[in-house]
Amino acid sequence: MSSVPHAITHPPKVLAIVQAGGQGSRMDVLTRERAKPALPWGGTHQLIDFTLSNLALSGISDVWVSVSFLAGSLDEHLQSGRPWDLDRNRGGYRRLVPESGAPGEELGGGNADDLFRMRDEITRHGADVVVVSSADHVFAADLRPAIAAHLELSAALTLLTSEVPLSDAKHKVVVTSGGKEARVKGVSDADGSPLRAHKVTAIDEKPDHPEHGTVATEIFLYDRGALVEHLTGLHTDLASTGEHSLGDFAEHLLPRLVATGRTYAVPLPGYWKDVGRPSAYLQSHRDLVRGRAPVFEDPRWPILTNSPRPRPSRVEAGASVEDSLLAQGSDVRGEVVRSVLGPGVQVAAGARVVDSVLNAGVRVEAGAVVETAVIDNDVVIGRGARVGSLVAGRLADGSVTLVGRDCRIGAHEVVERGARLEPGTTV
Repeated sequence: MSSVPHAITHPPKVLAIVQAGGQGSRMDVLTRERAKPALPWGGTHQLIDFTLSNLALSGISDVWVSVSFLAGSLDEHLQSGRPWDLDRNRGGYRRLVPESGAPGEELGGGNADDLFRMRDEITRHGADVVVVSSADHVFAADLRPAIAAHLELSAALTLLTSEVPLSDAKHKVVVTSGGKEARVKGVSDADGSPLRAHKVTAIDEKPDHPEHGTVATEIFLYDRGALVEHLTGLHTDLASTGEHSLGDFAEHLLPRLVATGRTYAVPLPGYWKDVGRPSAYLQSHRDLVRGRAPVFEDPRWPILTNSPRPRPSRVEAGASVEDSLLAQGSDVRGEVVRSVLGPGVQVAAGARVVDSVLNAGVRVEAGAVVETAVIDNDVVIGRGARVGSLVAGRLADGSVTLVGRDCRIGAHEVVERGARLEPGTTV
């Protein structure tokens, strides 16, 4: 079977598949009771809002969301795609829960395995381009130029890439390109310059010592025929060795497509950050309060969400708020510095919150101190208690204190730096 794409003589038909994931184990207590894409971000949004908004604003109207862990934690928020105008009679939003396969096949065996299980549905849809994205990254970008470049290059796969520090690259799929840079005819980037693409020669998943910081952003553009062909071929090859799971993309699928010589890398414009680790999650909020994550700045490219819009926030006399963001309904009487407060957060007089993220409904009582911490929904931090301690400079996962939802921290109790409190804990 040939994997050369058929000629496209009509506007391209695009299908987006959002892999909203299994259990987000790296986020520890924050994802015990919710899917990772349901994590709050920026005080007003959930992580999945970024992927869905960018897809919808890029003109992609057929969006499937695949969830295999605590799917119900997303359903109320997603509202059948209504906040993104994806609720329609034909096409539009569709939620998929991966089904088990033949006896002996592993359920939840990785994101490539997830695609294999929906290969027949993908074929029936008949898309020219299949956009596959994770739902735990923060970005704001028009995907239409990359889709146009993918078609112009007759690519089997186009990887959207970003540049990150080497210390971050070791947690990602590092993408190496070679050969002459291709300027894609008739396709411009966000600055109006001809869009540039490079042929991918190698990928390296989570290398101990990355040679450079060009990484895959977990936004992949596939030719539908090539995708289904290689998913099926991989499954046959692996089954002959006794393996029944295709695993994650970088294990088998991406190397196989790179070997075809028809895989390209195109830079994703603007800010992008994978926030699937505690340190990255808090660092992205540091970027937000410092103005380095301009994902909410362009009124022509709104990041949409399902928000109940409670009362305005209130900062009372004697309070101090510095370089921080306050969501609707928050009430500050104490001191808030370089932090993000979600809806309905209360910070009492004499309390201090620094370098932290407090999600919806958190109450910080008088004299309590919260530093370099992520506090989940509806936590109460008692009078004079101390949670975490300030970390200057670069974060490590072990330096961020995590408090799960519905915890109760008693008066004058101390929660040490890097501690993890399970949801519902009382100390």
